[in-house]
Amino acid sequence: MKKLLAAALTSIALISLPATAQQTDKQSVEKIEAAIKSSLEARPDVKVESIASSEIPGVYAVQIKDGPMVYASPDGKYFVHGEMYTVQDKTFVNLSEQRASGLRAKEIAAVKTKDMIIFKPKGPTKAVLNVFTDIDCGYCRKLHQEMPELNALGIEVRYLAYPRAGVGSESYQKMVTSWCAKDRQGTLTRFKKGEAVPINTCADNPVTAQFQLGERIGVTGTPSLITATGELIPGYVPAQELAERLKIK
Repeated sequence: MKKLLAAALTSIALISLPATAQQTDKQSVEKIEAAIKSSLEARPDVKVESIASSEIPGVYAVQIKDGPMVYASPDGKYFVHGEMYTVQDKTFVNLSEQRASGLRAKEIAAVKTKDMIIFKPKGPTKAVLNVFTDIDCGYCRKLHQEMPELNALGIEVRYLAYPRAGVGSESYQKMVTSWCAKDRQGTLTRFKKGEAVPINTCADNPVTAQFQLGERIGVTGTPSLITATGELIPGYVPAQELAERLKIK
């Protein structure tokens, strides 16, 4: 605790330091990052992806590769796995979720639309909803049944593959068949209706990569809905309620 308080006071004092002192500060930041990385990566199954100052002076937000975000002391010997909140306007704001939303939005934005199965509105698009879906998931099928209503509301649905049973499973083969089909929308819809569709896979498909992406950004089940701002909405939500949450009028 004394170390954390000292670091907090140091960060406040550095605001008014001259250029030479700021250079020293840069070196100390690099030293802190190296210490945190060295400490946490002492476990061979842990890989630090990024380190950044958190909203609490002297505490660092550390993103573990393919894992959670933790909050660490400057020497990396202590960390907390949990969510950080701030009090704003007499309410609690989840800063951890805000940070995670930004990371999710960035990851989703990097996915090429040609690698998604997209259902667009006939009229203007008022909102885009990214959906990690599975073929044999009951609520995924229920959401898909509402596609005409979603599109009529101006919601563009962009499907990403997340076979819950894992890579190589029967659901995975069905999803690969959908992504490899000439008529992706029609094939996916037939599968979701429970129709018998011949398995016809191709080597060049994004299903495994999308499944891994989902795991990386916190998807644990299907459907998982991700807004343009990176907000994760777990599970099925009726079309009208989605329109309200997306602020569509």
